[in-house]
Amino acid sequence: MKKFSLPLGLALTGLLAFTPPGTAGTLLPSIPKGTIAITLKPIATGLGAPDYGTTPPGDTTRLFVLEQKGLVLVFQNGVLLPTPALDIQSLVSPPLVTGNANEERGLLGLAFHPGFNDPSSPGFHTLYTYSSQLIPSGTTPTYPAPGGATQGYENAINEWKLSTSDPNVIDPASKRELITFGKNANNHNGGTITFGPDGYLYLGTGDGGNANDVGPSHLEPGGNAQNLTVALGKILRIDPLDPSLTPGSADAMSANGHYRIPATNPFQGAGQVPEIFAYGFRNPYRFSFDPLNGQFIVADVGQNSVEEIDRVVLGGNFGWAVKEGDFTFDRSTGSVIVRSPGAPSGLIDPISGPSGTLEYDHGDGISITGGFVYRGTAIPELVGKYVFGDLALTPAPVRANGRLFYADLDSGEIHEFLLPQFSDGILPDGLTVHGFGRDGNGELYAMATNTASNGTGGIVYALTAVAAPAAPPLPPAPLVKISGGKKMTTDKARVRLEGKTSGTVTSVTCQIGNKAPKAASGTNKWHIVVALKKGRNVIKIVAHGPGGASSPQTIVIKRE
Repeated sequence: MKKFSLPLGLALTGLLAFTPPGTAGTLLPSIPKGTIAITLKPIATGLGAPDYGTTPPGDTTRLFVLEQKGLVLVFQNGVLLPTPALDIQSLVSPPLVTGNANEERGLLGLAFHPGFNDPSSPGFHTLYTYSSQLIPSGTTPTYPAPGGATQGYENAINEWKLSTSDPNVIDPASKRELITFGKNANNHNGGTITFGPDGYLYLGTGDGGNANDVGPSHLEPGGNAQNLTVALGKILRIDPLDPSLTPGSADAMSANGHYRIPATNPFQGAGQVPEIFAYGFRNPYRFSFDPLNGQFIVADVGQNSVEEIDRVVLGGNFGWAVKEGDFTFDRSTGSVIVRSPGAPSGLIDPISGPSGTLEYDHGDGISITGGFVYRGTAIPELVGKYVFGDLALTPAPVRANGRLFYADLDSGEIHEFLLPQFSDGILPDGLTVHGFGRDGNGELYAMATNTASNGTGGIVYALTAVAAPAAPPLPPAPLVKISGGKKMTTDKARVRLEGKTSGTVTSVTCQIGNKAPKAASGTNKWHIVVALKKGRNVIKIVAHGPGGASSPQTIVIKRE
């Protein structure tokens, strides 16, 4: 492999000596509590480690949820179906160690082809998974671990077909392997696969693992993420369909003949990886597209100091391992050096706005878990905000206390959700946040657990609005008592009526015949002067209060 230099003329001269390495937890302001409160409604408990949720195009009744250990679960109208849609536990474990709560391998991604529900589309009833698996004997990954490093496993995108007899079952015999990536380290595997508004499939790959983008399977100089001859530390883009189904496509067939390379991918020079859409990522575990405007939002997991949210564009360089967040980074020490927004030139920093930058330090969490821009209807004040979380606030001895946040993509502000249902407003029982899901109505779900993937601590929560407090019970309707008899005779044209009421009374009214009621003076002690017509006068007295109106009390006065 030919010698490699940092792309775009990046230079760190003059930046390495400004300040000593920063200390995690003191670099950036703490994330404040926000004003948006939500209720987390559990729709499934007793799972292992749920990590992602999505739905077929146009499907508003089902949510497909991944279990890291190798299960695809189906929720129908909010109810978990008893039989998984797909069970590939034997494929992902090994290499997945199901008893290790810190495992980053397993079943990590799921995407339905945009033509999934269109019988005329070559993608009809077609879907894709991204998972870890052992390297079959006698085979070589599409992209072997760089530098000839030892490979313990590979990450793979596999294609599947829906069962022809059951719409809630994925045919286990339909697997077609598309692309694989040999791995030396167990961490930094990325995870999300999803289709963009352009109809292509996107995948995020970690930088190869270990730390500092250094070590076995990391190329020098500069590491993998900055190296365009390596598929790691990148966002990749492909047309995943079998090329035989798209003979008229202008996109070239991949070298292995299993998919196509979009003609508009930006790096297709000699020796470059043609699948690359953007580069300079450490571990883009979770990302998504905003369904309203198509903006591409990636949460890139940081190392020891800074977690970040990026708005990804074609051909962009997002900085790792020259920078961590908008701080310059020293690969030899694993520490950030100085905050340096906009420099070196040629790198794209995290999303920023007039009120801040979408990044935070390890005083607020240790590993960002990306989510989705909210476009549902259940929580109106959340519309347009980016919902995400962090795996854990407590890193050791056991990772615990995940957090839930929302970000304003315009102002650059991050806030923590209010969770009034829980003590102190934090997730209970040390739950860690592993992923999010979005259904066909735009509503969101949080995936949390406090056990390894073979445990039973996993919960899928629906994000819902906080119910309005119940109105206090109304007092009983008031009672009215009129002084004097109920039937009287008089020769006077005007008489004074008076009486008392009990209960909570706000007003007393008097109505003669069919005339409009008039208000009496006073409430618990009331009086009113009424004009009588000759003959029989039927007068109704009613007391009014928060509990409603009293039964009318009637008095009949005959004027001679």
